Amino acid sequence: MIDRYPFLIDIVTKRYFDAVDTKQLDRVLGCFHSDAVLTEVTSNTVHTGRDEGIAAMFRRLFADFEQLWHGNFVHVADTQANAICSQFTVLITPNGGDLLRYENCNRFYLDGDKFSRVFVYMSGDNLLRAGSIDQEID
Repeated sequence: MIDRYPFLIDIVTKRYFDAVDTKQLDRVLGCFHSDAVLTEVTSNTVHTGRDEGIAAMFRRLFADFEQLWHGNFVHVADTQANAICSQFTVLITPNGGDLLRYENCNRFYLDGDKFSRVFVYMSGDNLLRAGSIDQEID
């Protein structure tokens, strides 16, 4: 059996956020169940389905921002609930724009070894708007 605490830290930092920061869509989506839901809570924006809403949201994010970085993590993992809460810094640069800094917190709920529900709390404007499933990634 997997020791859940290190696994929860690993899936959030080394798998999910590393893939987001390097714009590797397949690796990002590999962290989610097909019926997963991601909610940006501060604006009540809901993205449903790994291959539909969540994929489209990441395509837009990757197309709209030239650089992404997530770090300075502080985690609280609940191994019995198979959940982890992560507080972190986001440095993100819009295409042709100036660097933005966010202090965010995500709550990840897993079913087995993949995310089933993710709740995102952002300190600034919502950067996780809906996108097009067919949107190109640079």
